[in-house]
Amino acid sequence: MRELQPRRVLTVAPMPPEKCAYALARYSRSPDSIRQSLEWVRTHDSQKFLEHFYFQYGHASIADLGHVVLCFEGISEIAATEIEDEPLWDGQAKSSRYQDFSTAGFITPKELEDADAAVYRTAAETLLGAYSRIHAAVRDYLAGQLPRPESMKPDAYERNIAARAFDVARHLLFLGVPTNVGQVTSIRTLEKQIRRLGASEYEELRSLAAEIAESCASVPACALDDAVVHEPVAPTLARFVDADSYLAQSRADLKLWVDQNLPPAAGLKPEPVDLLKPADTSADIVATLLYPVTDRPFRELYELSCSWSAERRREVIDLAVRSRTRRDELLREFQGGLYAFDIIMDIGAYRDLHRHRRCHQYRQAYSGNLGFETPKTIVDAGLRETYEEALRKALEIRRSLPQPGSHYLIPFGACSRFLFKMDFAEAEYISRLRSGVKGHFSYREVAWRMKQKMDELEPELGRLINATPPWVEDPLKR
Repeated sequence: MRELQPRRVLTVAPMPPEKCAYALARYSRSPDSIRQSLEWVRTHDSQKFLEHFYFQYGHASIADLGHVVLCFEGISEIAATEIEDEPLWDGQAKSSRYQDFSTAGFITPKELEDADAAVYRTAAETLLGAYSRIHAAVRDYLAGQLPRPESMKPDAYERNIAARAFDVARHLLFLGVPTNVGQVTSIRTLEKQIRRLGASEYEELRSLAAEIAESCASVPACALDDAVVHEPVAPTLARFVDADSYLAQSRADLKLWVDQNLPPAAGLKPEPVDLLKPADTSADIVATLLYPVTDRPFRELYELSCSWSAERRREVIDLAVRSRTRRDELLREFQGGLYAFDIIMDIGAYRDLHRHRRCHQYRQAYSGNLGFETPKTIVDAGLRETYEEALRKALEIRRSLPQPGSHYLIPFGACSRFLFKMDFAEAEYISRLRSGVKGHFSYREVAWRMKQKMDELEPELGRLINATPPWVEDPLKR
């Protein structure tokens, strides 16, 4: 009689994230099978286990074993960007390349009151009106320039033309338009996210942090099968999470140091994409710590830091860790990569490139002071004056409103500065993927410049990047 082999691969049905974490943690700490571990969890308190081993003893890897699905609806684009700003994050946001935002309205930040709020609302309505008109005009222009191929079905053609028009019109969207985000994260990442959002300068994000914790302590709001009895997804997390005071205090300390100690700006001519390969690790960390609290190019900060004494650099580093507690990890600015790409690009392009997780990303404060991009199609369609007047007016009004509420009025077409650190494999991947003809023209240009910069710095490696030049186009391909 043939001997039956025991099953070596066993699937486990979905369960509340904290119970899943408890079951798998116990599974690794006992000789029992997974079935026995699940039976144990069924009759024991997972909350007490997590309280002791995760929150009190610091066994953080336990919280990687339970995952939570969360959806955020009707939040601003500025909130969506900050929600997604986690290295270990999986999710999707409502696409401004395929969805019509003209009737979605906008979020009025609570930082703006009375007269300021009224000015903001008028400017926001004006931008959405321009967005709608520009989209219709560009769609008509593209339909005239790009006749439907016989091989393409009419509905597919209409979708492609509309999507290409959205690619152009989205420059008139702004950080206050509402969007939706769906995410899947571990409990550990979710804790970091809540703490980071709780320390945000934006009231919307601080209130979202509290709402996430409240949702974790409640039964799920949505389910595929309404007959199933559900438990709260992460009640222990909801009780222990707090705002990340270390992050907030260190940023404030570094900003004060910059205001008191940095010499006048060197006046370097900004490049759309600049690439460095920092050789001095200490100087690199110091420059990265200063980058988000200044408006200086990374190259200038790095060269300054290289010129300082060890004591001067230590002063900055000590500031960045002074308020750290036993529970806090080092700031992400202490992380790094072989290559540092300092990129000036429009916010719409950043929203797309921000999704790359195999690199370390930092941004400077939104301001609109670096101007805005005018898409070539806008010029070709004879819409330049209408488009640029709308963006100029919005940025002018933004400067008259108090921060940080005024950031909500910054259009996607406005440029800002972002630092991406990565290894060569990720540089090759981004350059190759994002330069393709299916991509948005804004980030295609960035990806191509990244390839060119790598050619200059590392010609033996740059030759391996098979990027597509931005002048190679296939407008009806998505």
